[in-house]
Amino acid sequence: MYKACYAHEMRNVDKAATELGSIPSIILMENAAIACVNELKKSFDISSVSIAVFCGKGNNGGDGLAIARHLNNMGADVTVYLVSGAEFKGDALVNYEILSKTNTSIEHIIDTEKLSYIIRSYDIVVDAILGTGISGTVRGAAYDVIKKINENAKYILSVDVPSGINSDTGEICGVAVKADKTVTFAGYKIGMFLYPAAECTGKIIVDKISVPEHVIDSQGLKINVTDDEFVRSLFKKRKSNTQKGNYGKLLIIAGSRGMSGAAYMAAESALKSGAGLITLACCESINNILESKTTEVMTMPLEDADGHISRDSIVDIVDRLENVSAVLIGPGLGRTSDAEAVVQAVLQYSKVPVIVDADAINAVARNKRMLERCACDLIFTPHAMEFSRLIDTDISKIESERIDTSRDFCENNGAVLLLKGHYTIVTGTDQTQYINTTGNPGMASGGSGDVLAGMIAAFAARGIDCDKAAAAAAYIHGTAGDIAAKIYGEESMSAMDILRCIPKAFAHILQLDK
Repeated sequence: MYKACYAHEMRNVDKAATELGSIPSIILMENAAIACVNELKKSFDISSVSIAVFCGKGNNGGDGLAIARHLNNMGADVTVYLVSGAEFKGDALVNYEILSKTNTSIEHIIDTEKLSYIIRSYDIVVDAILGTGISGTVRGAAYDVIKKINENAKYILSVDVPSGINSDTGEICGVAVKADKTVTFAGYKIGMFLYPAAECTGKIIVDKISVPEHVIDSQGLKINVTDDEFVRSLFKKRKSNTQKGNYGKLLIIAGSRGMSGAAYMAAESALKSGAGLITLACCESINNILESKTTEVMTMPLEDADGHISRDSIVDIVDRLENVSAVLIGPGLGRTSDAEAVVQAVLQYSKVPVIVDADAINAVARNKRMLERCACDLIFTPHAMEFSRLIDTDISKIESERIDTSRDFCENNGAVLLLKGHYTIVTGTDQTQYINTTGNPGMASGGSGDVLAGMIAAFAARGIDCDKAAAAAAYIHGTAGDIAAKIYGEESMSAMDILRCIPKAFAHILQLDK
C-alpha cells in the first residue's frame, strides 16, 4: 500500500533514501526518468512519435532532461524546451551537461507567441516545468507555456505532479497543466486528491524509483492510499469448521414509511459482504414489506410512531444490543424526535461498534451531547453536507481541507470518520488515514450510501478494526461501482447495480476468479 505525503515529507523520504538507503540522489532522478519513459512506452511506439519535453530549472526539470536523453536513445524525435533558462544546479545540472553532448535539440523559450503552433506539431508533451516545491502564483514564461500546453497539446504526461498545482493543498497556483497521465515518485502527493488539483492529474501512476520500503516506513507517514493488497490482508480464507456466528451478528436499525428501500439495501449489502447473521430492526408499518423483500435477513418489528420507530421501542433495542457484534443505525430512519431518542440510547448502551449513518448522523448533529455518554467504538459516514452539520463548518472549508477537518473531528471525538466524496477519506482514532481511489460519478445516486453503510457494518461485525473496516468497504464499494459502470454505464447504473456487483468486486480483489 502506497503512502500519500506532503512536500516536506517527500523531501525527507528523498533524504532518507540517500542517508539510510545509500542511494545517491542522481540515481533517484535517473529512476524517475526511466519510470516516465516506461509509461510512455505502454501507450506509444517511441521510435515513431515526436515529443516535446518542457523543463523548468529545478529537479523536476532535471527529471525532464533525463527523460529526453532516454527518449533520444530510443529513436524518438525529441526536443527539449527550457522554460526558465539553463541555470541548473546539482543533479539537474549533471543531466543538462550530459544531454548537451548528445544530438538532442535544446531550445530556449524566449518568445511564446509561436508556441501554440509548435506544441500542436508534437504527438506528446512531457511536463517537467514545476515540481512539488512551488509556492505563490505561476508567472511569466511558465504561465504562458502551461496555458498553451493545455490549449494545444494532444497528449500530456506530467512528471511527479502537474506543473502549477500545490501538492499539499490541491490549489491551482494561477494556472496548472491538465495532464492525461501523471507519473509520481515513491508515494502519492496529498494535493492530487484535493480539488481543484484532482482534476489536473489524469491517471496517476506511482513508481517507487528504488526507494526501499523500510526507508518510507522510517518516516512515520500516516496517510495511506488503499489498494487490492491492503484489502486482501483483511480477508483470510474461511476455515472449514466455521459457522455463521464466526462471521458476526449484525443489528441494523433503519427504515421508515417511504424509506424502506434504504433499510433493504443496507441489509442486503451486509449480507453480500459476508456478515454471518443479520437482524433488521424496523417500525412495524414497514416490517411486512421488508420481510417480503428479504429472505436471509431476519426482521425485528418495533413499535410504530406515525411510520417511524417509536421511542417506546428503546427497551427492546437495548436488550438486543447484548447479543450482537456490531450495529448500523440510520439509513432511512427519519428525522423525528423519536429517532433521535433511539440513536441516543444505542450510543449510550452499546458495547460493540456502531456505524452512525444518514439520519443518525443528523440526530447527533442536533444533539452532540449524546456523544458524552458513549463508550463504544463509532464509525461516522457523512457526506460533506452531513459533516458540515456535524462540525458546524461551511461545506467550502470542508471540501478544501478534507484531510485536516477529518483528522480534527476524529481527534476531538475519538471516533472513526469516513468522509464521502471523490477520493473518500477514512480517518482512524490514531490519526491514521486512508484515501480511496476506486469509484466513479455514476455512483452519485440515491441508495449508494446505504450499500456502503451495510458493507462497513458487515466488516465491523466480523471483527475487523473500525478504521480498516471503513477503508476496505470504501474500496470494495468503489470497485463494485466501477464494475457496474462497465456493465450498465455511468448514466444508467443504480445503487442496486452496485449491490449486485459486490460479489464480482470481492472475486476481483481477493483474486477468487483466478
